[in-house]
Amino acid sequence: MRYKAHVFDAYGTLFDVHAAVRRHAAEIGPDGQALSEIWRAKQLEYSWTRTMMGAYRDFWTLTEEALDHAFAKVPTADRKHRQALLDAYFRLDCYPEVPAVLRSLKADGARIAILSNGSPAMLDAAVRSAALDNVIDEIFSVDALRRFKTDPAVYDMVTTAWRLYPDAVSFQSSNRWDIAGATKFGFRSVWINRAGQPDEYADLAPAVILPSLEGLAAVA
Repeated sequence: MRYKAHVFDAYGTLFDVHAAVRRHAAEIGPDGQALSEIWRAKQLEYSWTRTMMGAYRDFWTLTEEALDHAFAKVPTADRKHRQALLDAYFRLDCYPEVPAVLRSLKADGARIAILSNGSPAMLDAAVRSAALDNVIDEIFSVDALRRFKTDPAVYDMVTTAWRLYPDAVSFQSSNRWDIAGATKFGFRSVWINRAGQPDEYADLAPAVILPSLEGLAAVA
């Protein structure tokens, strides 16, 4: 195997960020998808702005604040479901191919890690819920740094902890901005373009683009 470590973003890459709203779609109503998209967009926006300001708040707090904003933007969605959605976010569904792909890479000798903006409690709960705790070697959370991606120090957490050069790491993310950050840091980056989005950050291109993790073993 060419890469000693395969490192994965969590939300949108391993875990479906829209699963929480989808699980309660009947109660939320016809504007549930809009609520979910705003929730996710604001969750990320808050992480970037707070890193730039040097005003860190953990990702779970930002997740709560983003949901509150989404409810304000989508008044047809009843706020009485707020706690149910937050509880569901702790148990997000992983994508169907994830367990088999991670186990295959690990069986071939790679170390497997998550590198995420998520808080430790969020990530631990998601990993246990998806029964991935026996395949993931380490979970790296930005909470230790109090800065979010794409700060280079976030990617350096892996290379420092595991004593690896960046080019020994294959990094997988569904977020194109995250891929840009990882590429700039020196990781081999694989963009998991689940939504079929157009490319951007042309000067920081991924090494590989895949529609899901399913094809990762072939390019490992």
